[in-house]
Amino acid sequence: MALTYDVTVWKTEVYEGKRRNSYRVRWVVAGKPWKEVFHTSALAESFRSDLIAAARKGEAFDIDTGRPVSMARTERDMTWYEFACKFVDMKWPLVAATTRRTHAEAFTAFTPAMFATTRGKPDDKLIRRALCRWAFNTAKRSDPECPDDVKAALAWVKRNTRSVSAVADPEILRPLLDGLAVRLDGVSAASSVISRRRKILNTAVEYAVELKLLDANPIPALKWKKPKPVQVVDPRCVPNPVQVRTLFDGVRKQGRVGRRLVAFYGCLYYAGMRPEEAAFLNKRHLAIPKEGWGEFHLDGADPYAGKDWTDTGRDRDRRQLKQRERGESRIAPCPPELTALIHAHLDEFGTTPDGRLFVGDRNRDELPKLTVVRVWDRARKAVFTEDVVASPLAGRPYDLRHAAVSTWLNGGVPPTDVAEWAGQSVEILFRIYAKCLDRGVQRNRQRVQQALGHG
Repeated sequence: MALTYDVTVWKTEVYEGKRRNSYRVRWVVAGKPWKEVFHTSALAESFRSDLIAAARKGEAFDIDTGRPVSMARTERDMTWYEFACKFVDMKWPLVAATTRRTHAEAFTAFTPAMFATTRGKPDDKLIRRALCRWAFNTAKRSDPECPDDVKAALAWVKRNTRSVSAVADPEILRPLLDGLAVRLDGVSAASSVISRRRKILNTAVEYAVELKLLDANPIPALKWKKPKPVQVVDPRCVPNPVQVRTLFDGVRKQGRVGRRLVAFYGCLYYAGMRPEEAAFLNKRHLAIPKEGWGEFHLDGADPYAGKDWTDTGRDRDRRQLKQRERGESRIAPCPPELTALIHAHLDEFGTTPDGRLFVGDRNRDELPKLTVVRVWDRARKAVFTEDVVASPLAGRPYDLRHAAVSTWLNGGVPPTDVAEWAGQSVEILFRIYAKCLDRGVQRNRQRVQQALGHG
């Protein structure tokens, strides 16, 4: 933007037309003449007064538009709703499907704080559904099959959201940040979710600055304490080897669907894979003998995102390994027990025509996430007591990965090797699994008992 303080504002000119008069405001910016035509004298004089006031205050004028900087910014301003749609559209082709959904959920949490009024506001649940599933989904926003109630809700939101420039007001920004701490269902969000949403909001505000909708990012100047994300694994969630084998027996008892998933869960526990890595597993990734130790050469993942967010219309979005560039790979171990599970799976179920190991019993295109969760929940209820089922022990299939990494560390495997097997940095490894490490608590208690004379 080229700026100047060389400004001259002339008197308003009256042009007498055949039907009505018009009023012209003329001014010069850095030697370049400008004019604006109005239908009433009051509008013309108001505009001229704004130009003179800006010049007297020493405000710079934009040479390209001929307007004061503040006036040019106002004319470029847009509503928060329009900006949010523009932001997700800008990000859409560049990010993974799971990130697209995360952006939509975050902006659905932000937007209610930017409503200028509640008069005539539709139901909150309807607004959240309309925003998350339609407005902030680039592929579905213009879908002709959008329900009428959703269209009406989005029309209300579009009419009644504040402009982006309102974010510069601390009285608007603070409630916007407070909204990060609440889930879509009104329950307090996890600290990791709040931290992720704050990063998204900060990125969005920086984008608003880039579009010249804001002079600067106001978030750092606001005294708002963000919660510290909790990244440590809860030891109560981590099952021991006996409990894992018991759970695998429970999975086998869930019929053919369960037997299909025993080796899948085994990849999480014995090889420390992420669920999306195991879902991507192909016969070409296997380097295993008939029995004994082998290896997996992993080079991709198949995370669940939902078909509304992927470019292919599949529920899973084929991606590179987490925190690695496309084409990079890593080696994961295949202990003898897992080798046996893999061969048993191949003998009973084989692979898909393209070599994939794990798919649904009915859906042979991919592995349904709901099936993975349901079978695991049924297995827990089948082998655990009610008290244990109510506890966090092995509450999610992902806890098998936590159990794998914890077992490796406590078994004496060097942290650098554990980090390589798990696809993490050593720093993150110790931060996440700090509470799961065996520090010899029982041995230390015995020493205290001996020191107290009770040994």
